[in-house]
Amino acid sequence: MAISLRLSRGGSKKRPYYRIVVADARSPRDGKFIEKIGTYNPLLAKDDAKRVVLDGERAKYWLGVGAQPTDRVARFLDAAGLKERAARSNPNKGKPGEKAVERAEERAEKVKAAEEAAAEAKAAEAAAAAAPAEDTQAEAEAVIAAEVEAATEEPTAEAEQVAEATAEETPPAEA
Repeated sequence: MAISLRLSRGGSKKRPYYRIVVADARSPRDGKFIEKIGTYNPLLAKDDAKRVVLDGERAKYWLGVGAQPTDRVARFLDAAGLKERAARSNPNKGKPGEKAVERAEERAEKVKAAEEAAAEAKAAEAAAAAAPAEDTQAEAEAVIAAEVEAATEEPTAEAEQVAEATAEETPPAEA
């Protein structure tokens, strides 16, 4: 006889409550069971002590006899320190394709470049803060002088065309 440690549902509609039971693997989910070894109330908070109540000694006994826990019960047993749960694996899932690997590498490179740029910006800010005030004032004056020169330069052909077009569209002001 194959024995399993599994959940048996109770409770009302949309208010689940489970018993952790030892049952014959061939019996129905909510049917006949051999022994009740705990309860599980998924509606309680995850850190609540009453969410999972498990009789550890009986669980050890049934595991020693050869009972196989379901995935969910195996989680509870692992959390209680009674049985280590093997990592779940899906045999239908294969390795990612070439494009997925390339995209992941590109994302990693972009993240690394962004982190480097942020580090350089912080270093530049730190250097600017450490520089004497005279240097920053001289830089500010140079920027202002460049803006003044740009404003006083002769207008380009495009700027003249835009100015002519706006002059034609606006009617003369009446006094």
